[in-house]
Amino acid sequence: MSYTDDPQVQSMIDNMPEKTGKSLAEWFEILSDSGLEKHGQLMKLLKSEFGVTHGYANTIVLIFRQQAEGGAPAEDELVSSQYEGPKTALKPVYEAVVAAAAEFGADIAIAPKKTYVSLRRIKQFANVQAATKTRVDLGLNLKGAEPTERLEGGVVFSGMCTHKVRLSEAKDVDEEVIDWLRQAYDLA
Repeated sequence: MSYTDDPQVQSMIDNMPEKTGKSLAEWFEILSDSGLEKHGQLMKLLKSEFGVTHGYANTIVLIFRQQAEGGAPAEDELVSSQYEGPKTALKPVYEAVVAAAAEFGADIAIAPKKTYVSLRRIKQFANVQAATKTRVDLGLNLKGAEPTERLEGGVVFSGMCTHKVRLSEAKDVDEEVIDWLRQAYDLA
């Protein structure tokens, strides 16, 4: 999936001229003319020389690099790459989480990224990530929920989620986990 298929990213693109002073096409021209290639270098250029905020700079650079590489990888390729090699045995855990979430309604968007999969409704309610070769982390947005021994609280996925559940096998996606997932879905 292309970053621009994400409604939040499309909103940023639409607001970009007002918020940054230039359109996405104008930023692409600046990045192309810079001769820089690495993500960090391009981000630094936009932030230090043009005063672009981190969020907009990251979005501009991600889309620019995606186009330079010939477009977005297919969603199934992104998921497959997350669960290959030593993480192959974890794919049933991912599939169990997605299957459970799919039961909540037809309004769920499954958005694979490079290292995790975002589950969204109106807004993101969960992230699924093969964190280690033996564990999948399910990040949940459950603002105000008290942590438990199993439902960890704190900064999860760099602040994208409020809680985390560690899952090692598909059977770990039990009624309790599905209930937390449902609560996060209902809040989104």
